[in-house]
Amino acid sequence: MGINRKTIAAGAGAAGLLGLGLYFSVPAFADDPAPSPTAHAGQGHPGKGHPLRRARALRGVHGEATVKGKDGFHLATWQRGKITAVSATGVTVRSEDGVSWTWTADGKTHVRKNGAKASLQGLTGGDQVLVAGERSGGTRTARLVRVPQHR
Repeated sequence: MGINRKTIAAGAGAAGLLGLGLYFSVPAFADDPAPSPTAHAGQGHPGKGHPLRRARALRGVHGEATVKGKDGFHLATWQRGKITAVSATGVTVRSEDGVSWTWTADGKTHVRKNGAKASLQGLTGGDQVLVAGERSGGTRTARLVRVPQHR
């Protein structure tokens, strides 16, 4: 059974929308980490929510998309997985499918752990994380490193 063009187009479109949503929502999400459940009530279309919530529903483990910003094109990238290494300058994350990426942290990197601000040094190996940021060449720079709250 082969993959048809509609399947490829749908996958490419979904990846592009996901990347665009992450690129524009990560800075806002990091600044307002715990919006109230009713913050968006009555706005937009039913079933539409914050782009990160929609991305979570896709259950993707990593991805990239080229997006156009005010200052040109950027390669937005994200990954969900477990931390395998933490250093003073970044983290290495391994996804369920075996992909391992090293993310550099800088002054613009926001770290959230269990719903609260945290530092890179507060992260530990084995933490389940969502990392989102940009890639330039072979360097991935994290804008958000998020350890979800335990439920």
